[in-house]
Amino acid sequence: MTTFSDRILAWFDTSGRKDLPWQKRPTPYRVWVSEIMLQQTQVATVVPYFERFMRSFGDIESLANAHIDDVLLHWSGLGYYARARNLHRTAGILRNEYDGEFPADLAQLLALPGIGRSTAGAILSLAFGQRQPILDGNVKRVLARYHAVPGSPADSKVAAELWAQADAHTPQQRVAAYTQAMMDLGATVCTRTRPACPVCPLRGDCVAQLQGTQAMYPGRKAHSARPLRQTCMLLAHVDGAVFLEKRPPSGIWGGLWSLPEVVDATLIDDWCYDKLSAKAESRTEWPILRHSFSHYDLDIRPVVVRLQGASAKVSDPAAGRFVAFGESEGVGLAAPVRKLVATLQQSGL
Repeated sequence: MTTFSDRILAWFDTSGRKDLPWQKRPTPYRVWVSEIMLQQTQVATVVPYFERFMRSFGDIESLANAHIDDVLLHWSGLGYYARARNLHRTAGILRNEYDGEFPADLAQLLALPGIGRSTAGAILSLAFGQRQPILDGNVKRVLARYHAVPGSPADSKVAAELWAQADAHTPQQRVAAYTQAMMDLGATVCTRTRPACPVCPLRGDCVAQLQGTQAMYPGRKAHSARPLRQTCMLLAHVDGAVFLEKRPPSGIWGGLWSLPEVVDATLIDDWCYDKLSAKAESRTEWPILRHSFSHYDLDIRPVVVRLQGASAKVSDPAAGRFVAFGESEGVGLAAPVRKLVATLQQSGL
């Protein structure tokens, strides 16, 4: 009788993905960057980001030596920016404490910023050939359905059961191929909706498939109503340039450049005077732009403020600066901010 891993590997040999850019030279560094980018992000979205990132930061040393602004610029639009900040921090640690090399030790990897158990397992199996289980979102779905494991993987007991199954199925040989195969199977066959069970190598004894209960697994965490937050963003501009502020290094959009925010639109005149020593020549309100994060929605109220150019002066250059429209592509901006700046440029206001 063929084992679970035998069937997975046989399927991978005929149907698995083998031409992804990080598979062509699976160094620990390339595997690490790809695994971080793939967290909560589709492969099709990641590929161009990964290729551009590698052109600029081809190894640990170049990433560690880069300015965080440049790293965030390369991440702009990919979301979850803490991932980029942790990449930069970890590269510095690897340069300074590990001679620019990845440790081939699970405990040492887990001590690095942004590397959890599954990411560490992926690095060790895909790049070092070690027998290490992984449990990313795709693998959770495959195993939860195959074994009909009830409950949400966010629950510690459910996660422990899935980790136990992941470890039990991981073979001693061809570990890298098996690891990639499990991720591929979840991404292309055992999908969240409309899984392609007729072509799945596990269809013969997958409990969820036999019971017709695929939609029940993995269980979902009970969701409360998504919070809605609101903010007012200013597009303060003069002479073809818009004022941008550097956000704090942590938190939402940490380290990126962004549009300044005010608590209340009635404070705009005071803000212009205090921050830019300028008067607002005119203001125009745009429709609210809603941006969704993983845990809440943000309603952005954009207000376009044309400044009287002769007096505009940045009071604290360390906190913000005017960026010409033509130069905004070279600045790390969150997706909704980049959209608003581009709309301002096109509007001719």
